[in-house]
Amino acid sequence: MDRKVVSVSELNEYLKNVLESMPRLNGICVRGEISNYKVYPSGHHYFTLKDQGGALKCVMFKSSAVRLRFRPADGMMVIAMGHVTVYPRDGVYQLYVESVTPDGVGDLQMAFEQMKEKLAKEGLFDPGHKKPIPAFPMRVGVVTSPAGAAVHDIIRVLRKRWPVAKVILFPVRVQGREAPPEIAAAIDLADRRQAADLLIVGRGGGSMEDLWCFNDERVARAIFACSIPVISAVGHEPDVTIADYVADLRAATPSNAAELCSPDILELRAAVRDYASRAAGSVEKRLSRERERLDLLASRRVLQDPKNYLDVCRQTLDARSDRLFSALSAALALSGQRYAALAGKLDALSPLKVLGRGYSIAVRPDGKVIKSAGDVKSGDEFSLKLKEGRIGCRVL
Repeated sequence: MDRKVVSVSELNEYLKNVLESMPRLNGICVRGEISNYKVYPSGHHYFTLKDQGGALKCVMFKSSAVRLRFRPADGMMVIAMGHVTVYPRDGVYQLYVESVTPDGVGDLQMAFEQMKEKLAKEGLFDPGHKKPIPAFPMRVGVVTSPAGAAVHDIIRVLRKRWPVAKVILFPVRVQGREAPPEIAAAIDLADRRQAADLLIVGRGGGSMEDLWCFNDERVARAIFACSIPVISAVGHEPDVTIADYVADLRAATPSNAAELCSPDILELRAAVRDYASRAAGSVEKRLSRERERLDLLASRRVLQDPKNYLDVCRQTLDARSDRLFSALSAALALSGQRYAALAGKLDALSPLKVLGRGYSIAVRPDGKVIKSAGDVKSGDEFSLKLKEGRIGCRVL
């Protein structure tokens, strides 16, 4: 029996056509764990999906990969949707992937967590980088859509609470692909021109897709690099974006942002009135105390009769003079007694007293006193000092 012989290429092409003609293999969704994930310079993504029983080669071309909102990685459980066919050159069937979503969590949530982790590691969320919000801002910049309700809510609250502030609008789109670069550019423009004392960046509520531009890395880095304090006001209270983590302050809503950045002028006026009242009361109390003190001083005798005060001073001076003279006299008498006693002791010890009793002192020519016979030798000259005069002598 004759059999038709086909080439390898013909067989592969045949199998390719068979697989592509099967409806079940078009638009099929496959769950598995990613391994060997690689992105080539061409922009095409190659990886393998595997489970406990097998493996499936997959390719995602650049045209489909650009729509990814998160970064697939090895070990991640995903659901890949596409069609199965054969790659004729290798004769290997594979899944041509059109979209990938994380298994058990949405792709937007996965992208959010990945971006959050990346920027947190770089320190963009660190409290040390947070700038203080000015207490009395005179220029409030608002980066939002001019057609949205957010800007009107902000203006309404500021007019009520802090009407002296000037609102500067930086109109941008807050939804869609064009929104992130516009928001980042507006923040950079306000920063370069120092156009405001603080910036409110945000929009009204919406779905996660609607708010996604505030999870964009470009917006996050623009907020981090801005030298002007930034308040993030995106959506409602439950809505949390990357911009909220990077901003210097997070507000639950745009209206709340206007409240957080502005003092209440009515409260300030009440406080000023209270301070003025307290200051006036304090001054009045001080004046009352000083009046009482003045009355007390005025009632003293020294002011009513100055001459009497001088008489009292004279008496005090006389009394102190007497005490001083008495103290000096006593001190002089005591000193005289001590002098006489010391003079008597000195006179008793004087060598002149000894000479007066008939004694004499032998003195050598060099002035030294001769105390024994051994101090001189035959022929030495010396003198005897008497009570009156001296006698020259020689040793024989």
